[in-house]
Amino acid sequence: MDGIFENVDIPGCTITGVQMVPEGSLTLEDGRIFTDLPAFCRVCLQLKPTSESNIRVELWLPQDWNGRFLGTGNGGSAGYISYNPLALGVRRGYATANTDMGTSPNAFEAIGHPERWVDFGYRATHEMTVAAKSLIQLFYKRSASYAYFMGCSTGGQQALMEAQRYPSDYHGIIAGAPANNRTHLHTGFLWNFKATNQATDAHFSKEQIASITRKVVEHGRGENGGVLQGDNFFTDPRVLQFEPETLAASQVDDDGIGLTDEQISALKLIYAGPTNPRTGERIYTPLPFGSENCGGGLDLQQDPEQLPSSLLYPFHWVFGADFDYSTFDFDQDLDTLNERLAPILNANNPDVSEMKALGGKILLYTGMADPLVPYQDALHYYERVIEHQGSLDQTQDFFRLFLVPGMGHCGGGPGLNEIGFRGVSSLPTNSEYDILAAMVDWVEHGKAPDTLIATAFIDGFAPNGMSFQRPIYPYPKLPAYISGDPHLPASYQGVERPRGGVPIPADKYLV
Repeated sequence: MDGIFENVDIPGCTITGVQMVPEGSLTLEDGRIFTDLPAFCRVCLQLKPTSESNIRVELWLPQDWNGRFLGTGNGGSAGYISYNPLALGVRRGYATANTDMGTSPNAFEAIGHPERWVDFGYRATHEMTVAAKSLIQLFYKRSASYAYFMGCSTGGQQALMEAQRYPSDYHGIIAGAPANNRTHLHTGFLWNFKATNQATDAHFSKEQIASITRKVVEHGRGENGGVLQGDNFFTDPRVLQFEPETLAASQVDDDGIGLTDEQISALKLIYAGPTNPRTGERIYTPLPFGSENCGGGLDLQQDPEQLPSSLLYPFHWVFGADFDYSTFDFDQDLDTLNERLAPILNANNPDVSEMKALGGKILLYTGMADPLVPYQDALHYYERVIEHQGSLDQTQDFFRLFLVPGMGHCGGGPGLNEIGFRGVSSLPTNSEYDILAAMVDWVEHGKAPDTLIATAFIDGFAPNGMSFQRPIYPYPKLPAYISGDPHLPASYQGVERPRGGVPIPADKYLV
């Protein structure tokens, strides 16, 4: 099989490995084992569109190919190949690719290398796509009939970058919890970090964070559309009006947990979200109500050991390895950050008309209990697309948003956790339950998704078994309980909720 790729003529591309993997399992170089795999050809390659670039890509080519190509997204600052989506793709018959986005072995290696920032921002995903299509043609002796992209978080940023910059790369694009407003998202992380670290008593214990979420959700019961009866998560957190002072130590109730004045002050800053201290302009949306105790929530965003190394790398790219978080100015320093990084990292352009003109489709989804990439930003981006298109109907012809109540970051959370993007084997892979199958149905058969059945697993973990299922709908509809067993999707119907209703950043922070 190596001979097939001996004469590859892709600029800047070097094939670094070819492996024929028999049906069964694959043991990776780091010892991880993936099982239940079909027979496939594993191709490893390096792409160097510039002398600074070092983009790693893997392409998995199944023997029993369905004729389609699936590009997949990464997460966080990337720096590694993400193998779970590769395995998902080949199990379903897709020729599937993934890239480390050029940041291996970690994002801090890119300090002083602005071309690698460009690779991470958008170039690596496009270069992966072009190379993969060429290698598919070589291997199968024909081109892929259709090309799809699916990613969440950083993968969602990759997805929207493709839709905005390279609309002919894919016929269908699925963007989950997109980190597309990248520089301001990370500014939000730094805002929360400073809020909880600027006073000695501003840190929250795990018990306090859990108590905050319980009390916020309880406060939402009875609100119109806020928390449905029996749920421990919001169907629509937009309707909640909540004052952190109700959590003060002087108002301790049954759980015996209250907050200090310093913690109340920190929480007020977190719920307000980052603003420019000179002009008062909003920079980014705040942490969503009900997400405080989800993975990546308050506990991570206050942590001086974990947060800087995992989520504050863009500040080091611009200000250097010794950047001091405590000195960051959310006015002029943010302008400097945006001047250097916004044009290459932010996928905020609402004009995706070219993809529409080419017949492409976009599905955007986001969890409403996501503390890492708050749903409000995706919702507002979608509203700006509607404004650019002229109406909701014209937008929904090719681009639909699904809000997922109770989902954390790309899954997990206290509510619905799965709509097919993680390949849970216990769920059907048809267009009713699976977002990739729904996209294929839309692109290839013209059947636009009006409903998806989302699943909640016990403690958000599929091996624990299913807790309940509920339908989700294209925005602005949300599920409303009608009658019957609340665990069953037939007990709900979609009800249109008011559009918008989220904090809106100033225009200068939407570029």
